[in-house]
Amino acid sequence: MARGQAKPAAGKKSSVPGPTGTREEMLAYYRQMLLIRRFEERAGQLYGMGLIGGFCHLYIGQEAIAVGVQSIKKPGDQVITGYRDHGHMLACGMDPREVMAELTGREGGSSKGKGGSMHMFSTAADFYGGHGIVGAQVSLGTGLALANKYKANGNVAFTYFGDGAANQGQVYESFNMAELWDLPVVYVIENNQYAMGTSIERASSETHLHKRGHSFRIPGEEVDGMDVMAVKVAAAKAAEHARSGKGPYILEMKTYRYRGHSMSDPQKYRTREEIEEVRKNRDPIEHLQDVLEANGWADEAALKAIDAEVKAIVADAAEFARTSPEPDPSELYTDVYLEVAQ
Repeated sequence: MARGQAKPAAGKKSSVPGPTGTREEMLAYYRQMLLIRRFEERAGQLYGMGLIGGFCHLYIGQEAIAVGVQSIKKPGDQVITGYRDHGHMLACGMDPREVMAELTGREGGSSKGKGGSMHMFSTAADFYGGHGIVGAQVSLGTGLALANKYKANGNVAFTYFGDGAANQGQVYESFNMAELWDLPVVYVIENNQYAMGTSIERASSETHLHKRGHSFRIPGEEVDGMDVMAVKVAAAKAAEHARSGKGPYILEMKTYRYRGHSMSDPQKYRTREEIEEVRKNRDPIEHLQDVLEANGWADEAALKAIDAEVKAIVADAAEFARTSPEPDPSELYTDVYLEVAQ
């Protein structure tokens, strides 16, 4: 491995995985993760065709995290993240049609075509945005948790950020307040090893990011972010900690993105062999496929049928996005200010 390259997500997949959940839930997670991957693959194609403008950050390789964490989410719990956000939207249950239309800046998008890839929003799905400013969502997510405590509603704010954002100052201001006030927030660090394009070994003096909360007395743990059930178990533990009034919890999800930081990233900071090694040994979808097949819960034909169903959903979303009209120019003046009666 070349100097300065990050180590791939630890460990190899088990050759004979054991059952770690029911057949129904494992198949549901498989379908959700496959939907995210096929959606992102099509989004990459649309970007190449010029149908998606601006930046586009794909979630391919990290699917187990959003699906695993949000599988234990309760109604009212909030989700907030950065700009690699399409997977979180789909895992929250947002309509693929509306998400794809938003990516293409169309009227049928979840934010009426005005948010795009990096600033989508859906309070109906408890999704409080992708955010374009690195680390900004951590302070906002902490604010959501403060509102939850003030209202005593029992909700938890799941606040996602990456290894790059982990070095931003506002993260630690948020940690301090969250622990000081025992706020119900779970900080999910999606450590995909390279931030924007610099390996974590070159950018961080402490590479075990779950330890970053120790000086604030925030508990944390490292999780295999390529195993959806490991993610689910850790998320359930963290959410219970936060929901029971014990304050924040940090989950460091060790993961890996197969694509560049954004669609314009040439990825010269790592080798193609490194990417293929992770694909071969730690792919989250193939790992779950192995679990399903090893336990006799699905055969090749059944999994192909799920893939065909998912591809049809994504194709429909892409066609909806292509044919949905662009927003009326008057939309430039809507949802900018809130009129309050005097």
